[in-house]
Amino acid sequence: MIDQVTLKKLTDFSTQIRVQTIRQIGVRGFGHIGGSMSIVELLSVLYGMEMRYDPQNPSWDNRDWLICSKGHAGPAVYAALALKGFFPMDWMDTLNQPNTHLPSHCDRKKTPGIDMTTGSLGQGLSIACGIALGHSMDKKDNMTYCIIGDGESQEGQIWEAVLFAAQKRLDNLILFVDDNKAQLDDYTSNIENMQSYVEKFKSFNWDAAAVDGHDMSQIQCAIARAKGIKGVPSAIILNTVKGKGCTFAERQWNHHINVTAEEMDEAIRALQNQ
Repeated sequence: MIDQVTLKKLTDFSTQIRVQTIRQIGVRGFGHIGGSMSIVELLSVLYGMEMRYDPQNPSWDNRDWLICSKGHAGPAVYAALALKGFFPMDWMDTLNQPNTHLPSHCDRKKTPGIDMTTGSLGQGLSIACGIALGHSMDKKDNMTYCIIGDGESQEGQIWEAVLFAAQKRLDNLILFVDDNKAQLDDYTSNIENMQSYVEKFKSFNWDAAAVDGHDMSQIQCAIARAKGIKGVPSAIILNTVKGKGCTFAERQWNHHINVTAEEMDEAIRALQNQ
């Protein structure tokens, strides 16, 4: 359970992540704003409370690993990393620009704190399984966290990795499914309706639970519970809203949108005045 002082800090952190994410994409003029906004509370809990890391030594051997398989949500991850001191804040103005350290999708060779290059959807969970298995074989207590999207969950490779993780009893792996109900072309239910993720994961011999993905207390409790379960990997389904907390993004489901300076300023003012 998160105490009120910590919850206030995490809430402020999530607001800062949103502001910096919107600013990055607003300066560039376009980007994946919706899918970035829907994982902000998760990132706030992970980087603000749960994960073990060192901003001055991003490759620290004892760190916890985060694989953002939905690599297009990179701007939100970059915002969290910058706010925690992994790199200078002025990098925020260079998103997806020539010679940037912040490409539109996560790239471990360009950005301090990014553990794996992602964006070719469906691959991140397989990589996370390999990392978790390696730590288990080496008898290390590093946790591996992986974030996939609901649209991404339609990839067959995801379910091959789910089978593998269960077979190898990767209880040092926690998967988050960002169920924000929309993907590139339409609402996910109109393309491949996944029905109950919890039932699906349980049928693959995972522990699974669903929470409000914008309620940080629920997210933290689910993570704490998952860490206490031994012998199986855990999936936490985040029921989220695409574009959450960004005024113009909440009005549309689009995967990739253009952003005007006026829209950016409107959204940031709304966050700062809430």
